[in-house]
Amino acid sequence: MTPKRPGANGGPAPAGFPLAGDSGYDRAVPFWVWIPVFVLLALAVLLGLVVLLGRIAGGRYLRPIVTFLSKVPLFKRWFQRMSIAALERENPELASAMKKMQAFGEPKTPEQAQRMLNLLTPTERRAYMEAVGAQADMPEATNRELRRRMEHGGAGMPVRAAPVSQRPGAAGRKSGKSPKKKR
Repeated sequence: MTPKRPGANGGPAPAGFPLAGDSGYDRAVPFWVWIPVFVLLALAVLLGLVVLLGRIAGGRYLRPIVTFLSKVPLFKRWFQRMSIAALERENPELASAMKKMQAFGEPKTPEQAQRMLNLLTPTERRAYMEAVGAQADMPEATNRELRRRMEHGGAGMPVRAAPVSQRPGAAGRKSGKSPKKKR
């Protein structure tokens, strides 16, 4: 006859020893162990959502989220770095032109704008002018009224100005009656 193991046939098992017939772990896993798993799962879902929104309609639904998040300074710096990196891969001349423009600052007079453009190399200037020209071509009028307003200068006023006299000093004259100066 073989010796019986402790806990066999319903007998009491000594403390600290697992039962031979037990195949599982009978203690529950604490909740704090699951927290990193849930955090990583939530981050994976958010990343998938951002990728999905970026793919749909060329990122049309992602743009408002990015503009809202860019109000936070940390996110704003991240978005600027990402856009500059993407621009450097796509068009390096335009990226270097944009860096020089940011270093120069916002021009307040036409002379400052001309000086800013003179800082650029010819290839950078060409890339910048193409980008600015492409941006200016974007807005299109959707109905007849808006098309006519755009044709006439935006506010409905005609674009053509009155002919200006070529004589020196002609612009300073006032027509009509003016009160005479008393001596």
